[in-house]
Amino acid sequence: MLTESMEDYLEMIYRLTQEKGYVRAVDLAGALNVQPSSVTRMIQKLHEEGFIQYEKYRHIALTDKGKRLGYFLVWRDAMLKEFLTLLNARVGVEEQVEGIEHYITPPTMCLFRNLVQYFRTHPECLEELQAMNRLNKYPEGEKLEDLRAWLFRHSSD
Repeated sequence: MLTESMEDYLEMIYRLTQEKGYVRAVDLAGALNVQPSSVTRMIQKLHEEGFIQYEKYRHIALTDKGKRLGYFLVWRDAMLKEFLTLLNARVGVEEQVEGIEHYITPPTMCLFRNLVQYFRTHPECLEELQAMNRLNKYPEGEKLEDLRAWLFRHSSD
């Protein structure tokens, strides 16, 4: 089973492969803002799990298994961002997606996809939902700013 960190690495390997056609450990370290030694340990783990092919001082290549999972990870990230943006999430979309993405199941992601597709084809329903959101009331009228989710580095506008 992949850890959150392994997912992040695999997602970035997929992204870099799509962008540049190849991935080197130094590229991965720069993209993830981590030390090269951390990259070396992680690519060894991903290689052992069968997600990548790697030889020391060579490019990192995704296996078929790695490509399929990498594609899903990139799709999941984009779909969650689209969902939150569609619903006019005003603050911290990137941070919220990072917090959500590792804990959501593929079947639940399909539900998000279906909602996005539904709202795209039924904009009147999206407008109705946005009108409800403008009321901006918390459940039961409670003040919830003390929750951990409010610890983002931004205001709650």
